Amino acid sequence: MSNNPATTNPTVKRRLISMVYETLLGFAVLFLPFLVFEVATGARHTPVIEHMRQALAFLVLGFYFIHQWRRDGQTLAMKTWRMKLVGVDGGGISTRAATLRYLLSWLWILPALIVALALDLHRWQALGAILAGILLWSLTAFLDKDRQFLHDKLAGTRLVQLPPLPKKKKAAAAV
Repeated sequence: MSNNPATTNPTVKRRLISMVYETLLGFAVLFLPFLVFEVATGARHTPVIEHMRQALAFLVLGFYFIHQWRRDGQTLAMKTWRMKLVGVDGGGISTRAATLRYLLSWLWILPALIVALALDLHRWQALGAILAGILLWSLTAFLDKDRQFLHDKLAGTRLVQLPPLPKKKKAAAAV
C-alpha cells in the first residue's frame, strides 16, 4: 500500500485531530468495564483500587487498539479520518507489531506523567505537562521524511491516508 501512488501520508494535523476523536472514543470503550469495576469495588478510592483502575484502563484500551489494528488496520476514529495502519511493506500488521505500537504509544504521555509526579504537579499544572509532552512527541514526525511518528517507526508500522470515498450520485427525481 505504501508503494501505491494513490496512497499518501496523512498530515500531522490530521493525525492529531484524529487522536482527539480517538480519546473520546476511548472513554466510551472504558465505560462498561469501569461501570462493572465501580460496582464490584463499591466505588472506593484506596491506593490499591486506584492502581487497579489504571491497570484496567491500560488492559482494556490495549485490547481495543490491538484488536482493531490487527482486524483491519483501523479504529473508528481512523475510519472517520480515512487513515489506516499498515506495516512498512504496506500490508497488515502482526500482533507483535500492534502490541509494540500500543506500548510505545504511551510515550505520548508517560514521560510527562513521570515529570508531573516528580515535580508534584497537580490538576492544571499536570495537564499542562501532559499537553507539553504530547506537543513534543508530535514533533517527532518532523524527524521522518514521511512524517511518521517515532512510535510507528520503532514498531515497524505506518499510517497512510486512504483516498476520498467516491461521491454518491443523487438519484434522479421521478416525475
